[in-house]
Amino acid sequence: MSKPTLKLQGSMTALVTPFRDGAVDYDALAKLIDYQLESGTQGLVPCGTTGESPTLSHEEHDKVIEFTIQRAKGKAIIIAGTGSNSTTEALRLTKHAKDAGADACLIVNPYYNKPTQQGMYEHVKALATAGLPIVLYNIPGRTGIELAADTVVRMYNEIDMVVAMKEATGNVNNASALACACGITILSGDDSMTLPICAVGGVGVISVVSNIVPKEVRKLTDLILAGDIKAARQQHLRLFPLFKGAFVETNPIPIKAALAMAGMMQDELRLPLTPLTAKLRAPLADLLKPFGLKLKA
Repeated sequence: MSKPTLKLQGSMTALVTPFRDGAVDYDALAKLIDYQLESGTQGLVPCGTTGESPTLSHEEHDKVIEFTIQRAKGKAIIIAGTGSNSTTEALRLTKHAKDAGADACLIVNPYYNKPTQQGMYEHVKALATAGLPIVLYNIPGRTGIELAADTVVRMYNEIDMVVAMKEATGNVNNASALACACGITILSGDDSMTLPICAVGGVGVISVVSNIVPKEVRKLTDLILAGDIKAARQQHLRLFPLFKGAFVETNPIPIKAALAMAGMMQDELRLPLTPLTAKLRAPLADLLKPFGLKLKA
């Protein structure tokens, strides 16, 4: 076999999962997907961390992925979040995503179990049997375990389905090490790190903030990929306060509050997540105002 050919670059959105009265709000999800497509977002990532995948049932998880594919297939790359700390469960989710028509899957490091590097290698090798291109997701702050650069290089060189890395360690040295060692596609997993990661070899971002300001994040990645670093830096600095404000509490709490302020969905999460603290709402609204959003009082 050989590596799948898949163009993963630019602005990709880690979609929130809207809820209403405890159930997935598919009307709001449709509007969010349409908003992304109309704004030039190049990739959609349903059922990742931002999509509250840990509290979606398996039936909901499958349906959200199917719905996103049906709404956006052919208009944006669809990278389905199918990771789990159970290899058997992750393989079922990945097979379903492939059958549903996803372009790739996002595989988070197995959390809580704390596997060894060899364990993570075997986990990804098993998931590759589903035949869907794999975007690795290195986020030790969520999982308690870090995928070492040497292990990523080994996966890329030995497992054909491994094509990309969502780099969310907060350490630009990791992206540099990967860019030096192999040809894996590197995507920023932190909005505020998009410019630095792309400066050392990255080609885009899987973004949280693009849920609410997709045109602005697309502009940032366009400038980066065009090599206009001065203008990209100006755009990064324009967005930076919002990048930080979107993480004043655990993601996706602030971004859901922002989307609710803009009238795009209910400000509803699933326990153990709770809505944004009252004292943080006005400062978040102030960060949104420069981007011309019509906010509800």
